[in-house]
Amino acid sequence: MTILIAIAALGGLTLVLATMLIVANRKLYVYEDPRIDVVEELLPSANCGACGLPGCRPFAEALVNGAVQPAQCTVSTEADRQAIADYLGVEMGDANKLVARLACAGGSHVARNRAQYTGVPSCRAAALVSGGGKGCSWGCLGFGDCEVVCDFDAITMDPHGLPVVDEEKCTACGDCVEVCPKDLFSLHPVSHQLWVACKNEEEGDGILEECEVACTACGKCAMDAGELITMENNLPVVHYDQYPQQQAPIQRCPTGAIVWLDKKLGAIKGAESKKIVRKGERPMGTS
Repeated sequence: MTILIAIAALGGLTLVLATMLIVANRKLYVYEDPRIDVVEELLPSANCGACGLPGCRPFAEALVNGAVQPAQCTVSTEADRQAIADYLGVEMGDANKLVARLACAGGSHVARNRAQYTGVPSCRAAALVSGGGKGCSWGCLGFGDCEVVCDFDAITMDPHGLPVVDEEKCTACGDCVEVCPKDLFSLHPVSHQLWVACKNEEEGDGILEECEVACTACGKCAMDAGELITMENNLPVVHYDQYPQQQAPIQRCPTGAIVWLDKKLGAIKGAESKKIVRKGERPMGTS
């Protein structure tokens, strides 16, 4: 008899709990559009954040809700973006691709090291030891932390120890921005062609002893650019969103610290910029 009572009680409890779960499921159920799963499958699963959202799933949800356009996923191919647009019955839209840009051109052939760093081959580690030993305290240290953290193989180190960004592969994830101890990387639309490739804040020609392509704060670019460029902390600042870009500001730059970025030709320097002919490493002495 005791066993039967226990079985009945257990069965009754099971029935009550099952009923509660059924009621709770109906009351708390949140409908999720099945199109979200389909759209997520059409996305690259990079979860890079270039679209401005924390991953592909949130981006898929925003697409289905009409909050964003397929073109905002700059990592996807045009065909994939169009496939998403066709599936949802919306316009693909237009988005300006973001890429990582480096504010330094001071490779080993033009910039001088004042000390030889020996230790963990990392920019962050080297920066902790008297700034890394480079004569220009703002310059790239060249150990390639940015190359290591880039999951998309968009950054390679050139023969002079400078990072080179492949804009086709770059997803603007921002990992290189975070890892650089000198804060030399920033994310910009590819349409930003007028670029200041230097972060030196020291005024005058004295900095050229440390780096031949450093900005000397001469201000010629700002004089020739009208309101497009202003000088702040001895560096040119380009106001991209306020005035149309032009190549005039690069022409009189004596060091080539400000350049025009051409998709096919790369960084174009002005007519009066000093030509760099040295191929090897710049000596630590005075030459």
